[in-house]
Amino acid sequence: MHQLVHVVIAACLALISASVFAATEANLATEAELDSVKGLGPSSTARIMKERDQAPFTDWPDFLKRVKGFKPTKAQALSNAGLTVNGTPYAVPKP
Repeated sequence: MHQLVHVVIAACLALISASVFAATEANLATEAELDSVKGLGPSSTARIMKERDQAPFTDWPDFLKRVKGFKPTKAQALSNAGLTVNGTPYAVPKP
């Protein structure tokens, strides 16, 4: 019985942590959801939304090419904060 309680508690904590660190998809997120990503503010969110209104982002390189002011270091930080592009976290390009 004691072990069952630990399993239930662990499962609950896993669900809570998954919901706290849910990914925010750049192609689908609302303005408020984008603003909630650490490192994004109203002006950067507006630039993202303006570009994605033209066409969805295909991948991180497309995102970096089209959204002014974003470089790989910023992309990594945003990805670490939960932002994804086309369902994918940022990965440093291989040389």
